[in-house]
Amino acid sequence: MPFAFRHAMCNEPFGQRPFAETCRAIRQAGYTGIEIAPFTLAETPAAISPAQRAEYRSTITDEGLAFAGLHWLMVSPKGLHVTTPDAALRRRSWEHIRALIDLCADLGPSGVMVFGSPQQRSTTGGITPAEATRHFIDGLAGVAPDAAAREVTILVEALPANQSDVVQSLAEAVQIVREIDSPAIRTMFDVHNAVDESDPHAVLVDRYFDVIRHVHVNEMDGRHCGAGSYDFKPLFATLRGRAYNGWISLEAFDFSPGAERLAGESRRYLESQIAQLPS
Repeated sequence: MPFAFRHAMCNEPFGQRPFAETCRAIRQAGYTGIEIAPFTLAETPAAISPAQRAEYRSTITDEGLAFAGLHWLMVSPKGLHVTTPDAALRRRSWEHIRALIDLCADLGPSGVMVFGSPQQRSTTGGITPAEATRHFIDGLAGVAPDAAAREVTILVEALPANQSDVVQSLAEAVQIVREIDSPAIRTMFDVHNAVDESDPHAVLVDRYFDVIRHVHVNEMDGRHCGAGSYDFKPLFATLRGRAYNGWISLEAFDFSPGAERLAGESRRYLESQIAQLPS
């Protein structure tokens, strides 16, 4: 049987449309997983009731999808920051991450939490990037046991220099993963956010494959797949060669084409790229 990738899509392009309608549209576009931005569910995601969590979980499965995980972890509630020199705010921010671990586990099994959140992790309050990075590492290490207990994996996402001055390369993300040394802390690869990497993307993914648990696909400029000229074939060839069983998850940043169009065009384009891989 030929190797098959698992394709997911973030719910964010669908805005405030009913959750069941969003799930249905994602499934109709050919995806089998849904990745969720928590702020689309509630201003304070931690306050989502157990009954509502159960309803979201049932809706996902009823519409023929699997839950992939969460990203945009710290958009709401406002004012949180995980590397600030303000120790009280830092503690409150990491408690928010603990609450999201529970939400992630409640929405579906084996979910990932993609930790990008540039505004809430970049340097602030006069500290250096090294000091901020240390706060980030200490915070991740502190929540790792909670994530492990709930079978959730937190993924350190490398961000380019124009987004953050904390963890700017996949190599840095991997160094953090190895230092914490917990199965609940891993990393991921995002095409758009790898713009500053000097090595070919397929080479990076192959080099660090043992700690990569998730892949975001998009164009280098943040548009949906196929709207630009990015060649996904080397990336997919490496992932196929490594028998990657995580999600290939669409995260577009430009929603102007409309959710259904960017979902459908991306899916068809990725399938055309996969079809061109040597057998």
